[in-house]
Amino acid sequence: MSVPAASRRAVRLAAQRRRERRGTLVAVLSTAIVIGGGAVLVGTSQGWATVHETFFSVDAFRTSFPDILRGFWIDVKLFLVVEVFVLVLSLLVAVLRSTRAAALFPFRLLAALYADLFRGIPTILIVYLIGFGVPALALPGMPNDPLLLAAVALTLSYTAYVSEVFRAGIDSVHQGQRSAALAVGLSRAQAMRFVVLPQAIRNVVPPLLNDFISLQKDVALVSVLGIVEAFRVAQIDAASTFNYTPLLAAAALYVMVTVPLSLVLDRMQRRGRSRRRLEEARA
Repeated sequence: MSVPAASRRAVRLAAQRRRERRGTLVAVLSTAIVIGGGAVLVGTSQGWATVHETFFSVDAFRTSFPDILRGFWIDVKLFLVVEVFVLVLSLLVAVLRSTRAAALFPFRLLAALYADLFRGIPTILIVYLIGFGVPALALPGMPNDPLLLAAVALTLSYTAYVSEVFRAGIDSVHQGQRSAALAVGLSRAQAMRFVVLPQAIRNVVPPLLNDFISLQKDVALVSVLGIVEAFRVAQIDAASTFNYTPLLAAAALYVMVTVPLSLVLDRMQRRGRSRRRLEEARA
């Protein structure tokens, strides 16, 4: 006697739900064991009392947090401004490196040299070189504002990285897309603008977001120029009180920004994988 298809499907769904509940239970238990074991190990260690007072002082946190929060707004504003310039300039560099026009070869060469050079220099060294080197030139009309110079240094560094992300996105678009665009009468520039770039940008949104999470953290490097942002305020408080809780307060602010961005990135990656599986199933 054959079993109806609906009954077989119900049996499979019930078995799948049981496996999911069992997996969830195992995950919860293993997490509790690992976190609980770590907490017991740290809490019973000989130096925990000293560490707790030095790094986790509630009074020090309450005292330093308002000043650190005010400094953090400088980080946020700097990050937002630099991000806009990085997006525009890195896309320009990527397009220049992807073009095959003979007349644009000098620009393509300069774009390649720039990307290779600035990707090879640590960001903090670029901040030092721009922040201290440009004022030392004493050129007329050259800005000396440390915040502006810090923005320029971060833009130069991250434009080189992000341009490679955009270039990879452009290369990921199938050559047939370009050929089809040219076949319907579009010029090469129009094909790049209306056909290639929209697909390329959609393909690289997750890695772009990952780079900007890194940028949000690297904004703290501008403290080496004397800019009193969140990390610098925390350093000053820690040096004056010999208590390092302010540094953890600054870290908490960065985490409050980076963790939501990371969750958005994870969700986008899951949606991308689901979309690719759906396209492969239809194919």
